[in-house]
Amino acid sequence: MPRPNTPLLDQVPDPAALRRLDDTQLRQLADELRAETIDAVSVTGGHLGAGLGVVELTVALHHVFDTPRDRLIWDVGHQAYPHKILTGRRSEIRTLRQPGGLSGFTRRAESEYDPFGAAHSSTSISAGLGMAVGRDLAGGRNNVIAVIGDGAMSAGMAYEAMNNAGATGSRLIVILNDNDMSIAPPVGAMSAYLARLVSGRTYRSLREIAKYLAEKLPRFFHEKAKRTEEYARGFWTGGTLFEELGFYYVGPIDGHNLDHLLPVLRNVRDAETGPILVHVVTQKGKGYAPAEASADKYHGVVKFDPVTGQQAKAPANAPSYTNVFANALIKAAREDEKIVAVTAAMPSGTGLDAFGKEFPGRTFDVGIAEQHAVTFAAGLATEGFKPFCAIYSTFLQRA
Repeated sequence: MPRPNTPLLDQVPDPAALRRLDDTQLRQLADELRAETIDAVSVTGGHLGAGLGVVELTVALHHVFDTPRDRLIWDVGHQAYPHKILTGRRSEIRTLRQPGGLSGFTRRAESEYDPFGAAHSSTSISAGLGMAVGRDLAGGRNNVIAVIGDGAMSAGMAYEAMNNAGATGSRLIVILNDNDMSIAPPVGAMSAYLARLVSGRTYRSLREIAKYLAEKLPRFFHEKAKRTEEYARGFWTGGTLFEELGFYYVGPIDGHNLDHLLPVLRNVRDAETGPILVHVVTQKGKGYAPAEASADKYHGVVKFDPVTGQQAKAPANAPSYTNVFANALIKAAREDEKIVAVTAAMPSGTGLDAFGKEFPGRTFDVGIAEQHAVTFAAGLATEGFKPFCAIYSTFLQRA
């Protein structure tokens, strides 16, 4: 099958070339980048839906920010295929996850555009804060941007990092890629206008002047003024939680509309203070009908037909360890009602989804929280239950 026609993408070997394009060309570039991503993953398999959901965001970030001088961190990294295509690795993109080929995640040894190695969820804000503080200690002026998904925001580590970032006040930009929970969906032109307004220099300058004047008031009135401003903006934008953690909140904005993304990103790029959180709402699998219709089935895929979306069926083989484990645990649980199962957001990968279908009341998915999962299981054990806490070995370091 012939590869997609990508005349503009062919002229963009790296982000420096991307930054020479004007805003009107970026829509075409995003469309071509999406087509190239679909075609490449159809050959190799891998993570598809997440990458398709951040195509416009990826284009906008590399257009607005001076990467690799500006550090761009992708949480987990499975959404980074479009990023890899734009950062000098397009010729190797069809070697993804193959022996000797490109990593399926960001990797420092692979490119200067990958400032932090990933594959674990919820680490980007911590890493970004470390980079921002290191920059400040060295007297640097570059930006640090951490892109984190709403799923990763379910882990306590993300909030630990945000709490610390708010306390340090370092100039860090966090992009919340909200493709599932929709904390507050964008509502067209008004949402875009408010996001552009509150991220702009004029509003922020006036806010700093007001803050300075308020600090001259008695403490009681100063605190009241601060709360009033935070909750007024929180009412309109939904960002009160992040404001409480010390972040300046902007959003929500449509993550697939470059006319909305670009001005907001330019405003936060030029901000003198921080930290800032930009809330971007996207759709997994955007622009590819099969993935839009079944986001769960196209999160991670095997080789597939890019026209129909039909995934290749693996040949029948010996049962997987996952199935053997699940069946053995189900059999044991039928005989012992004290057996319970705990997973940290990986029910299908560990086989506990099958256990949960038979024993829904004895199955606990605690989210991306391995540390909590293990101690939660220990608490169950103290009450006489027999918890089986199924965690990937590579994630045990988080427990």
